[in-house]
Amino acid sequence: MNKPVVKDSIWKELWEYIKMIIFVVVVVLIINNFLLINARVPSESMEKTIMTGDQFFGNRLAYLFENPERYDIVVFKYPDDESQLFVKRVIGLPGETVEIKDGKVYINGSEKPLDDSFTPETPIGDYGPYVVPDECYFMLGDNRNHSGDSRFWKQPYVKKDKIIGKAIFRYFPGIKILK
Repeated sequence: MNKPVVKDSIWKELWEYIKMIIFVVVVVLIINNFLLINARVPSESMEKTIMTGDQFFGNRLAYLFENPERYDIVVFKYPDDESQLFVKRVIGLPGETVEIKDGKVYINGSEKPLDDSFTPETPIGDYGPYVVPDECYFMLGDNRNHSGDSRFWKQPYVKKDKIIGKAIFRYFPGIKILK
């Protein structure tokens, strides 16, 4: 007579574990698909800010009610192959003219170049001018001399609706807030 009670007890406990596992999987899927981006950096294009092999989280909701700002580090669908995700820094905003002279970035013909203190070495080269279309952004890697970015793509601008989110912090190796 005790055997059916034990059997029912085991099934009840097993069912509780199954419900817990289903709940955890659903929560992880919601977080991963609607709140956070879990990404790994495959190249040296963002060094020293984010190193090759670093893993970081991005905020998928960052641009739900506001627009990307200059210097934001963003994750987006690569304009020449949207099956790939890229991570770069926003440099040119909609409607701006971006020109690079001797590695320095100038916006709208300004005499003063943008701050590039986050680049690991002195950038080189002349590129542009690029006129950024409405609802689009011009992206550069921090490691400019070793970055495939807006300067070299067939479609040099990233549409706002192709930006997946804003990089917020690296969690491996070690924790670092991304700015």
